[in-house]
Amino acid sequence: MRRAGVLGRPVPGWLNVALGLGTFVGLLWFERKRPLRRWTESPRRRNLRNLAVAALSAAAIQLTERPVTQRLTAVVESRRWGVVQRLGLPPWLEVTAAVVLLDYTLYVWHVLTHKVPVLWRFHEVHHADRDLSASTALRFHFVEMVLSVPWRAAQVLCIGAGPLSLSAWQITTLVAILFHHSNAALPLALERRLCRVFMTPRLHGIHHSTVEDETNSNWSTIFSWPDYLHRTIRLDVPQQVIEIGAPTVQGDAARTLPDVITRPFISASRLPTMWTRGALPSGRDLVA
Repeated sequence: MRRAGVLGRPVPGWLNVALGLGTFVGLLWFERKRPLRRWTESPRRRNLRNLAVAALSAAAIQLTERPVTQRLTAVVESRRWGVVQRLGLPPWLEVTAAVVLLDYTLYVWHVLTHKVPVLWRFHEVHHADRDLSASTALRFHFVEMVLSVPWRAAQVLCIGAGPLSLSAWQITTLVAILFHHSNAALPLALERRLCRVFMTPRLHGIHHSTVEDETNSNWSTIFSWPDYLHRTIRLDVPQQVIEIGAPTVQGDAARTLPDVITRPFISASRLPTMWTRGALPSGRDLVA
C-alpha cells in the first residue's frame, strides 16, 4: 500500500507545466535584464524558431518515449526491478537515489551524443544555435529524442525508477536545463558557489564553445559532480572569449527552421568544419 500510494503515481501534470513554464518565462525576463553574453541574433526570432523545434521534439516524446516509460515504470514498481528497488529505502530516499542515478546516466548519454557519429549528427542541431539561452534548452532534433528511447528504457529498468522517481527527475531536469542554458548573468561570487554542486550558465556556456577542448567538458545536467568525478570540469574560460556554436555552422547557417530540421540529413562532406583546436586564452572566471 505504501509503495502503490506514494511511489506509484507520477508528479501531477499541472505541476510539471507550472514549474516548466514559470522557469522558462522567468529566465527569459532575467536574460533580457542581465544578459551574460552578447546576442548575435534577435532573441525573439531565435526563441520562436527554437520553440518550433521543441514542439516537434515534444510530439516525438509523446509518441515514442512516454508509452514505453509509462509501462516500464509500472512494471519496475510492481516487480521491484532495478538497483533502488532492491535497497528497501524509505520513499523520499528512494526517489532521491533514483534522481541522482538518472542524472548520472544522462551524463553518460550526453557524452555518447558527442562521441558516436550518428548521434552527433542529430545532437549537433542543439549546438548549432549561435546564441545560448533558455530556449536553446528545448532545441533538440526530434530524431534525437527517438534515438534516446532505448537508453531511457535501460535507465528505468537498471536503476529501478518508478513513476514518481522518473517524473520527479524529468521535471528537475527540465528546470535544470532551462537554467544552465540561460543567458542569465548571475553574480560571479554566487555562481562560483553554485557550480560546486549544480550545472550553471557559465559552466554550460563553456560546453557550447566552438573550441573542441572546451566542448568536451561540463557535460552534466542537474548536478555537476559527474564532471568533477570524471575530471571533465572546466572553470577557467571567461564568457567574453567564448564563441557559441557548432563545428558545422558558419554565418547565418541554421537560422531557419527548415535548415535546422534537415541539417542531420546533409552529407558531412557538404558541411564546413570550424572546430577550433586547443584552448582560447583562459582566465580565472569561475575559479575562486
